[in-house]
Amino acid sequence: MKKYEFTLIASGLDPEAEDFADRFFNAGCNDATISFAKGLIVLEFEREAKNFAHALISAIQNVRETGATIEHIEPDYLVSLSDIAERCNLSRSAISLFAKGERGERFPAPIARVTSESPLWDWVHVARWMYHRRRLSLSVVIHAKIVREANRAVSETHGRVEESRFAQRLLNELHVS
Repeated sequence: MKKYEFTLIASGLDPEAEDFADRFFNAGCNDATISFAKGLIVLEFEREAKNFAHALISAIQNVRETGATIEHIEPDYLVSLSDIAERCNLSRSAISLFAKGERGERFPAPIARVTSESPLWDWVHVARWMYHRRRLSLSVVIHAKIVREANRAVSETHGRVEESRFAQRLLNELHVS
């Protein structure tokens, strides 16, 4: 099996509680580094699983078992030019040329903060564009789609991802009960 890295952002538990770390360990999060930042619990996973979707869903289930609420999954699907450069292992100036249309054709348009100095792109669109130009692997595109859909499910279900249609579809596909 392969290891997959991702971060779950959660809330709802007191990090000062005596059993804080034990709750996560006992729920199966022994493959996560736990920290607390900006009032949120940050769980950086390196989970071994048969595929990325299984790793993500099982981690979400484990975190929910602690009583915590999932707030967000990272790496985020909204990305800046700097984020794109880092994820593609290219320079920011190369990505800027793509975005301006000076290198390559039909680079995806930003989807948020379009009129600002720091617009944001949908990582799924950018990853797909890069994949078609042989700059990224198909697995990067698939992971991006899964994270984007999982974050939508988090938003729609107020952190109860396992209750979403997205999670149910994934669980059915993975044959996980």
